[in-house]
Amino acid sequence: MTTACEHPENAPEYEGLKVNKGIEQPDPMNPNIAARLKSIRKRELTADDYVEGILKGDINILSQAITLVESAKPEHQLTAQEVINRCLPSSGRSVRIGITGVPGAGKSTFIESFGKYLTGEGHKIAVLAIDPSSERSKGSILGDKTRMEELSCDPHAYIRPSPSAGSLGGVARKTREAMILCETAGFDTILIETVGVGQSETAVHSMVDFFLLVQIAGAGDELQGIKRGIMEMADSIIINKADGNNIQRAELAKAQLQTALHFFPPHESGVMPKVMTCSAYERTGIDSIWEHILHYCSETQQNGYFEYRRAEQAKYWMYETINEQLRNRFYQNQKANLKTAEEQVMKNQVSSFAAAFDLLERYFNQG
Repeated sequence: MTTACEHPENAPEYEGLKVNKGIEQPDPMNPNIAARLKSIRKRELTADDYVEGILKGDINILSQAITLVESAKPEHQLTAQEVINRCLPSSGRSVRIGITGVPGAGKSTFIESFGKYLTGEGHKIAVLAIDPSSERSKGSILGDKTRMEELSCDPHAYIRPSPSAGSLGGVARKTREAMILCETAGFDTILIETVGVGQSETAVHSMVDFFLLVQIAGAGDELQGIKRGIMEMADSIIINKADGNNIQRAELAKAQLQTALHFFPPHESGVMPKVMTCSAYERTGIDSIWEHILHYCSETQQNGYFEYRRAEQAKYWMYETINEQLRNRFYQNQKANLKTAEEQVMKNQVSSFAAAFDLLERYFNQG
């Protein structure tokens, strides 16, 4: 007959067998962190909480504020816009750098090397990396932090990967708003990495002070491999991977591109774009790139182009926001009619243009 005990194996009938009491397992999460997360979850942050936290440089609050900006919920957007408007006077004090380039050019490696150089010089940097979303699943890997292992651990750097969600090839209004929040949090250098396809270059160019094109040598005809439009937008072109056996090819590509730039119309900034070589892997030539960016900013501030460009960008994003809001409201309002019009178009009962004009007429005549 077994007696009531903690382990039945310790009952008298089981001679020579004894099971000791196990040790109490510790909580898998740090209790201090658990308590802090619990308190955050308990109450929803107000606009005052967000602004106060961002001004103090609280990275947790900054990340939550950017998530709020990226949210599609109307109530979140209202709070987000209030936070952005209140942060606006404290923003604008950073150097905004856009980085684009063909896939495989080593953009992420370059950003890590460049970022580590800047933090070593005493700067605080924020990297807003746009991750391409799948057209099929709409999902993103958001793997930029894994590709920038060293920089992601740097206390003076903040990396925020965001899904492109198919908007403007990867960059839209939300990236600009996230940039404003990062500037308010005290980051003096903002790096925006594009997905390198479609309209993303145009969108990035419309929100940065300096536009950098990262290219590689030895991957075919350097001049044929670049769109003229991107080259005309670039404030500087970098030939990456100039190391080992590739140095000579990099120098040749540099000479070819520099010659090609002379055939383009004069740059509206008044500063001639420069072609430079570097090795992000060996971290050579990085200091010269930063010196050129500072020289460019100094020159454009003196000739007035720097402030002119920022004012034009603010105007551009006002119109982009109007277009986005009109588009969203139209689709929300005409949901029922859209389905009918779509079926008629697919059955060739009405032309695409006639159906579109009819839908727009209905929408505008409602008011």
